[in-house]
Amino acid sequence: MSQWLLNVRLETGEQLHEDGSIQTTTALFHIEIDEQGHIAQLKTAEEVFQPENAQDMQGKLALPAFKEMHNHLDKTYLSLPWKACRTVSGLEERLHFESLELSALAENCEQRASAMIEKILGHGANHIRTHVNIDPYIGLKNLEGVLAALDKYKDYVTAEVIAFPQHGLLGGDVPNLLREALRNGATMLGGLDPGGIDRNIEKSLQTTMEIAQEFNVDVDFHIHDNGHLGYYTIEKWLDMVEESGFKGKTDFSHSFSLGDVTVPEQIAMAKRLKKHNSAIMSTVPFNLGRNIPPIDLLTEHGVNVHFGCDGFYDSWSPYGIGDILQKACTFADVTRKITERELRQSLGYITNGVTPLDSKGNMQWPKAGDEASFVFVASSCSAETVARPPKKRVMMNKGKFFNL
Repeated sequence: MSQWLLNVRLETGEQLHEDGSIQTTTALFHIEIDEQGHIAQLKTAEEVFQPENAQDMQGKLALPAFKEMHNHLDKTYLSLPWKACRTVSGLEERLHFESLELSALAENCEQRASAMIEKILGHGANHIRTHVNIDPYIGLKNLEGVLAALDKYKDYVTAEVIAFPQHGLLGGDVPNLLREALRNGATMLGGLDPGGIDRNIEKSLQTTMEIAQEFNVDVDFHIHDNGHLGYYTIEKWLDMVEESGFKGKTDFSHSFSLGDVTVPEQIAMAKRLKKHNSAIMSTVPFNLGRNIPPIDLLTEHGVNVHFGCDGFYDSWSPYGIGDILQKACTFADVTRKITERELRQSLGYITNGVTPLDSKGNMQWPKAGDEASFVFVASSCSAETVARPPKKRVMMNKGKFFNL
């Protein structure tokens, strides 16, 4: 039996005022959702309409459900007693301290991951790309816990599960552990700083390529290495992609080095990323001591950029609440997105590029046949939602409400 959502506010276009300002226009609609969780039809709410099996949304604005595209469900301390982080001298020492607690934390991974998933769902995301530690200390224990947690919420969230060599790829039996993970539920392969961590760029990249091709899976590389070390690593991998016909199967997380090089080098890399359909997964970690990728430049050159919250409340940082919309707000604020169009287009970084209006202000979402996955908020438009994220949100995934 189909269901109806009544009095849903949707963006319909924009109005240009004499002073040059732009205002987003909206209208109320009734939306029919079929039994498969897709939109069957949209009706303008101009007359009284009282179908069976209906939920009145009372004029709340509908936005595309959000996507959390860089996360670590296995790392959080959520559901455990409070503790802050230890001071470290660098990445390697941080990894060392993390390794000391892995075995104990693995025992309650499902519990902690479940708490994190609920936070993410509550903030409006219905998809999570999560990296999961696969290492000599705990083998596949974290993978088992994360998969069990995701299964509990399968009606509300889809996931990409990345087998991630957090403590290095080339030590011990990690390559074979990654293979085991891909046989047992992981859907993607991760990589981590072939220069800074493995200290053997070519061998690390070649081993990653061999495993990825063996299992025909996509790759998501964490590249923290700064400057030309990180830049060279990305270039070298794209060379291998060209040689092996691996186009369209790689994304790069963090990629801080792209913010360290010259603008001509940034443009050259943007063109290569576009050519190979490689996206950048950014956690938008604005601080005074680190450059981040040139997100606006990448976007201008057609490179897909997606945001993620990364880990929150774990051995790396006590901060974060898992709100991907707040990431979009922070990005827009720091990069001075202040106009109606700039703000509403910034929503695309957390919706896999889907925005209610296109860049010219024409309505493009939702339409009949689309998946019935929404975030409902008490905002006037998506620009206001990005600039002033509302705390209260209701998420629907394929026709099913989460915590209505």
